[in-house]
Amino acid sequence: MEISKAEMKSAAAASSPLAQSGPQELMGAEILVKALQAENVKHVWGYPGGAVLYIYDAFYKQDSIQHILVRHEQAAVHAADGYARATGDVGVALVTSGPGVTNAVTGIATAYMDSIPMVIITGQVPTPAIGLDAFQECDTVGITRPIVKHNFLVKDVRDLAATVKKAFHIARTGRPGPVVVDIPKDVSFKKALYSGYPETVEMRSYNPVRKGHGGQIRKALQLLLTAKRPYIYTGGGVLLSNATNELRTLVDMLGYPVTNTLMGLGAYPASDRKFLGMLGMHGTLEANNAMQNCDVLLAVGARFDDRVIGNPKHFAQNERKIIHIDIDPSSISKRVRVDIPIVGDVKDVLTELIAMIRESETKPDSGALASWWEQIEVWRKRDCLKYNRGATDVIKPQFVIETLWNMTKDVETYVTSDVGQHQMWAAQYYRFDEPRRWINSGGLGTMGVGIPYAMGIKLAKPEAEVFCVTGEGSVQMCIQELSTCLQYNTPIKILSLNNRYLGMVRQWQEIEYSSRYSSSYMDALPNFVKLAEAYGHVGMLIERAQDVEPALREARKLKDRTVFMDFRTDPTENVFPMVQAGKGITEMLLGSEDL
Repeated sequence: MEISKAEMKSAAAASSPLAQSGPQELMGAEILVKALQAENVKHVWGYPGGAVLYIYDAFYKQDSIQHILVRHEQAAVHAADGYARATGDVGVALVTSGPGVTNAVTGIATAYMDSIPMVIITGQVPTPAIGLDAFQECDTVGITRPIVKHNFLVKDVRDLAATVKKAFHIARTGRPGPVVVDIPKDVSFKKALYSGYPETVEMRSYNPVRKGHGGQIRKALQLLLTAKRPYIYTGGGVLLSNATNELRTLVDMLGYPVTNTLMGLGAYPASDRKFLGMLGMHGTLEANNAMQNCDVLLAVGARFDDRVIGNPKHFAQNERKIIHIDIDPSSISKRVRVDIPIVGDVKDVLTELIAMIRESETKPDSGALASWWEQIEVWRKRDCLKYNRGATDVIKPQFVIETLWNMTKDVETYVTSDVGQHQMWAAQYYRFDEPRRWINSGGLGTMGVGIPYAMGIKLAKPEAEVFCVTGEGSVQMCIQELSTCLQYNTPIKILSLNNRYLGMVRQWQEIEYSSRYSSSYMDALPNFVKLAEAYGHVGMLIERAQDVEPALREARKLKDRTVFMDFRTDPTENVFPMVQAGKGITEMLLGSEDL
């Protein structure tokens, strides 16, 4: 009787040391797989090569972890990153030595800038060959040192299990971030006695603070409750610490206005009137004006980066008291001097602050708060996100996003994006009410992340609808992952807002460079419909505004198919509001009339 490949694999798994219990002598590759299983890893994204073949052989002998073969190592890290952002779990990627590592660098840097918990396992040449310019060798530890939370080079197989334990611990605790574990080939095939995965980890040099200082929280309480023009400014740290419930409780108790950064969208419901919209370079008029004119600012899990506050000198012109809650002490007073620093986990600090508010006899000044809200409503009436909704001769990109939001706002939906104008329109016009539904590259601004992010999310959330909002420039950077989507059955929906330009580059060239459009026009685009079909998917070309909603409706009906929607949008449309480089956050361009 002929034995199938699946039966052969099952038999191999049953006879493998990975299936046995008790102290065993195992190869390093087998210890690694045991460690990943102990960490409850379900998916690993990767690409094989000579330095990691023993690891891949160990993966073959087990069936609890699914390996997803991407088409480029950059996409492996991006997909694991998207998975981590949507779930809160540690994402895991596996690449080989040399070019495998260098291809992964952009993905690692992307995760590092946005504080995403990840473990990236890299192959390395055998330990005796390190430093001898061996085939496919690179200094992984040196190359990745500036873009990881920590990295390890494992030179002894006996250290492997403990090192993996440390890597996951570092990645997910404190301010999260990517950790690289570099494994030479000989470490993966040498044997060591394995008596089980460590249950605990002790690192004398790494002990992040979780609980905030009680005295500082009490000072913050008094400042908050006596404020005349209070404002709550929140960033990605709220999502990373799973503190959205605590934030919502705090805002609703106080009745104060609240804003989210690009990375924090969804932490507070966009549909609530207390939410003033996103702030910053492409934030709303009301969000930016409130930031500049408040008298007490509560910053939660945010870092006052350049895209949020603009010119620090302009921001410092108005006197205000600032309370800053962050897990990372190095982020506090880094760009803006604060008055009450609170180092600690956002969830823990907000929980304690809420308890103090409930016990306090002091209540917010209702009269002053009412006047503050009146001023905010004056700003809000300007309707800074208006655009020509009546346009029928051309598709407005904002209209595509608004239509998508109206169709999906009541179902579990995840929206990924690449980087550029389409990213900003998605952030402005898709009103996120839930956390971890908006997945994009904020700090590094990495083009090409959209499809890999969506793939990672769809594996984690197979019943959810997953949309990738992209542009014809960004999407071509990792478009080969359409092949991965087919192989692993991740039916995502891709919305390409195709304006035939590198849109954000073109916008800056129009405004700052007297419309000298240097290398920003896409002159030779593929037929995306045929390209999608060549990869085994559905392609749609949408050229009229009246066809936007029917196309989206049809794509959503194709639940088991990846659909590429090529929306031919207005090539002249710009993202407004806009704060130019070097300007203050209230020095905003609200439309073409301000140019």
